This record gives sequence, C-alpha cells and structure tokens, in this order.
Amino acid sequence: MGLLKRFWSMIKSQLNYLVGKAENPEKMLNQILLDMQEHLITAKREVAISIADEKRLKRQFEEENSAAINWEKRAVLAIRSGQESLAKQALERKSEHDKMAGGFEKQWKSQKKSVEILKKSLDNLSNKISDAKRRKNLLVARAKRAKAQKTISVTMSGVSENSTLDSLQRMEDSINKLEAEASATAELAEEASVDELEKKISALSLGQHDDALEQLKAKVGITKAKKITQQDMQTIRTIEKEIEVEMEAKKNINIK
Repeated sequence: MGLLKRFWSMIKSQLNYLVGKAENPEKMLNQILLDMQEHLITAKREVAISIADEKRLKRQFEEENSAAINWEKRAVLAIRSGQESLAKQALERKSEHDKMAGGFEKQWKSQKKSVEILKKSLDNLSNKISDAKRRKNLLVARAKRAKAQKTISVTMSGVSENSTLDSLQRMEDSINKLEAEASATAELAEEASVDELEKKISALSLGQHDDALEQLKAKVGITKAKKITQQDMQTIRTIEKEIEVEMEAKKNINIK
C-alpha cells in the first residue's frame, strides 16, 4: 500500500508541475503517460516481489509444519519401541517446528492479504492509465480550445470598444472629405467646360457679326475704314434730325 501511495504522490506532483507550465498540452500529456507507464512497471515489479515473499512464507510454513508432523511420527515410533527419552526429544523438536510453522503461517496469511490488496490496486491503476490514454485526445482538444479562447480574449482586451468606434468614425470622416473634394472638383471641371463652350460660341457669334459688317460695307462700297470729313459729319447730323422729326411725328400721331 505504501508503494502505491508513493507512486500516486509522485504522479500528482509531476502532473501539477507540467500543468503549471502547460507549454505544449499534447507533449505534456504524452510525457505524463510515459512516466505513468514507467512507474507502473516499477509498481508491478514491487508487487511481484511481494507475491514472491508471500509464496516463500507459505513454503516455509509448509516445510515447518511438515517437519513438525514428521517429528510427531518419530515420537510415536520411539514410544512403541519403549524409548520414552527419545520420544520426549522428538516431541521437543516437534514443538519447535510447530512454533516456527505458526510464525510463518501468520506472516504468510498477512502477506497474502497484502498481496491481494496490492493486486486490486495495481489493476485499478492499470485501468486508470488505460482510461487516460483514451482521454488524451479529448484533453488535447480541450487544451487547444482553451488556448485559442485565451488568445482571443487577450486580443479583444487590447482593443477597447471606444477606440474601435473612434477609428471607424475617423475613417468615415476621411471618406466623407474625399467624396466632398471629388464632388467639388467635378463641379469646377463642369463650370470650366461651360465657360469654354460659351467663349467658343461667343467667338463664333462675333465672327458672324464681323462677316455681316463686312458684307454691309461691301454693299455700300466701303472696303476699308477712312477718315470722316466735315461734310460727312454734316450729312450725318442731317440724317439724325430727319430721324428725330419722323419719331416726333409718329409720337404725335399716337397721342391723337
């Protein structure tokens, strides 16, 4: 019993140490199983020694008991032969072997009980190790999941909700600014295009007026501008007065 207790104490101590480190869960569990197997082999060896001791005690008990029976037979034979002194000596030897047999019998039965308990404990330990082997993959998966959850939690704790919202708001403001600048640039480009078109149309219109003026000049026989004389000025004034008279006359007619 003490052997298995020491074994379990050693396993628990090593398990707590490895779980505390927990750097590689799968490697850790493989190492634990390997250590448990090695300790199990040691425990089996010790149990085997206990079984051997139990068998040795049983054999010694049987030998002493058999010797006691033989000396009793010799004592009987001595009495039948009329040798009481020899019979007494034989009985003394029988008594010695009886005592030895009683001691060995007591030790043998005690050792036998201990061996039975050790065998049950060893079977229980072997079953637990087999169960640990079956559960290893599940434990590895749980360890990986826990590690992933821890990583996510650490990452999320480093990014506060406000800082995330502020970042999104700054990004949205930047996009709005870019959109406004793009819209303003498009409007300026459109205005510049309209102004250019109006210039072209105005130039075309001026060109048409110039052509009409040239045609009018050709019609009256004026090919190029010349200096206005005093006589031309007098003629112009006369035409203007005639136009004023006609306008005044039309005005009076409208009034009547």
